[in-house]
Amino acid sequence: MNKLTIPKLVPGELRPQGLMTPLKRGAFLRYLGVSAAATGLLLAGCSDDDDDKAPSSVDLGSGDTGILNYAYLLEQLEAAFYVKVISSPYANMPAEEKTLLMEIRDHELAHRDFFKAALGNAAISGNVEFDFSTIDFTSRASVLATARAYEDLGVSAYNGAGVLLESPDFLLIAGKIVSVEARHASAIRDLLNPFTAAFSGDDVVTPSDGLDVVRAPSAVLAIASTYVKTTVVFDNLPS
Repeated sequence: MNKLTIPKLVPGELRPQGLMTPLKRGAFLRYLGVSAAATGLLLAGCSDDDDDKAPSSVDLGSGDTGILNYAYLLEQLEAAFYVKVISSPYANMPAEEKTLLMEIRDHELAHRDFFKAALGNAAISGNVEFDFSTIDFTSRASVLATARAYEDLGVSAYNGAGVLLESPDFLLIAGKIVSVEARHASAIRDLLNPFTAAFSGDDVVTPSDGLDVVRAPSAVLAIASTYVKTTVVFDNLPS
């Protein structure tokens, strides 16, 4: 597996200005702590489309490679969803709402491309097939409810995967990405229920300890299977 160099972040390079501030893919990779030289190599290997055909099945693998492929699969799902949302926006989508969803889309594309490049030849196919037939993309309620479900699932997935990673570098990256996913989840919940405490509802924050919900890969993949047509083999993931 590729060895990533994780230097210290440059103070002030990225300021916490919220989701409404555009975050380019290069800036996102720098935020993760990837060196300037590595950033260039990673971006050179990133593209929105893979040449390979959709596979009938993918095997996530084992160890840290398996966990990174697991994250890559989920990021492919989220990216594909938001690309579809923005390519055919629901009726009367407010400009600010569209801007927010476009920013989330761009973040998910950056996440997806990062994992693809980091995994190199160990990456599963970038053309995993998804089934969005249960989602009404013409309905704001349906789109935002699905976005909330995906973001909440993603946060719980990273929370559950962190303990399974052996590399401290990958653990650091996972921690940074889950913080972004949590911002997405909060933003979507605020769109659905503005000016409420829905962003920290009991369904995502455990009342007893105030911590986010944690799900093991098997539980996450069982939920995600509703939307994933390609067979996913995860028998060798650490547990």
